[in-house]
Amino acid sequence: MRSQPSSSRPAGGRTADGAAPDDIRPTVDSEITWLLHRAAQRLRNATGEQAEAHGIQLRDYIILSALELDSSLTQIELSASLGLDKTTLMNQLGRLEQMGLIVRSVDPRDARARIPKNTQAGSELRARVAHACERVESAMLDGFTEQDVSTFRRMLFDIIGDTHDKGSCL
Repeated sequence: MRSQPSSSRPAGGRTADGAAPDDIRPTVDSEITWLLHRAAQRLRNATGEQAEAHGIQLRDYIILSALELDSSLTQIELSASLGLDKTTLMNQLGRLEQMGLIVRSVDPRDARARIPKNTQAGSELRARVAHACERVESAMLDGFTEQDVSTFRRMLFDIIGDTHDKGSCL
């Protein structure tokens, strides 16, 4: 039952008015991977807009959220948990620190390592962005019942599992 993403293009690859289509559109029969990718794109774009409306990037919001969940991670552990290369993470942490959203302290277990933590301003901003993102997510899922959403979440978790994924969440 696998099919390629469906296109709204007639033969020749052009729309009825002769213009090139702006994208390939999935259908309900498209591969699940394609559908998940497109759904993730829409959610990522919408949540990214919310982060940007609050003066940060989506990546900043994800980092602040990870630090809110576990404030004991070293920069290296945070890098691994997010699937983000160390250089990119260090640049992001530097920006967040300059903005007063995080502080970095020496790891008591290893003086060479640093532990980033959200400041009060960082935690408050993360909470505001989280609330805005929840509203966006709710609006996108508005046509579904609570049971549909619960089933969808369970299905996604079953696919993803609770194992460490080396891929980036950013």
